[in-house]
Amino acid sequence: MKKHYFRVVVFLLAGSMLTSSCIGSFSLFNKYAAWQCEMSDSKYLNAIVGFFLMPIVGSVCLFVDSVVLNTIEFWTGDNPVASNIGKTQKILGEDGKLYAVKTLRNGYKITAPNGEVTRLIYDKANDSWSISQNGITKEIFRYNEDGKSIKMEVNGQSRDFTLNEQGVMQAEMAAHQGFFLAAK
Repeated sequence: MKKHYFRVVVFLLAGSMLTSSCIGSFSLFNKYAAWQCEMSDSKYLNAIVGFFLMPIVGSVCLFVDSVVLNTIEFWTGDNPVASNIGKTQKILGEDGKLYAVKTLRNGYKITAPNGEVTRLIYDKANDSWSISQNGITKEIFRYNEDGKSIKMEVNGQSRDFTLNEQGVMQAEMAAHQGFFLAAK
C-alpha cells in the first residue's frame, strides 16, 4: 500500500511540474494567508489558529495553486482566484466624496455620488483604453506595437509618448500647452 501511495504522490508532483509555470501568483494561498493573519484583532489568536489550520488548509491551497490555478494562469494569462471581477470598492475622490468602482472583465465602472456612471474600457483587440460617459465613447490612449510607448490624441493631433520620465515630461508639456508647471 505504501509503495502505491508513494507512486501516486511522485506522479502528481511530476505532473504538476510539467503542467504549471515555474512561478505563479499563488493567489489562493496568498488570500488564505491574508485571511489567517486578519481573522481577528488579536495577532496571538491568529497565530494559534494558524498553527492548526496552516498544515491542512495551507497545504491544500498550495497544492491547488500549484497544480490547477497556476496552470490555468500560465496558459490563459488569468488566475480565476486573483480576479476581482464583479467586486465593488468605495474610493475616496479628491473632492472628498466616495465613488463606487466596480471591476469589470474589460475595465471599470465608476459611479459618482450623484449616480453618474463612467466606464473605463479596455479593448484587447486594439490594445487601447477608452472612456464612456453619457452614451459617448472616446479612446483615451492606445499602446504602440513596441510596448514601450502609447499613442494619444492631444489638441486634435495624434502624439506618441514613451513610457519613461521623458514621455511624462512631454505629456505634461502637451497637456499644459507648453507651460511647465513645477510640482511641490
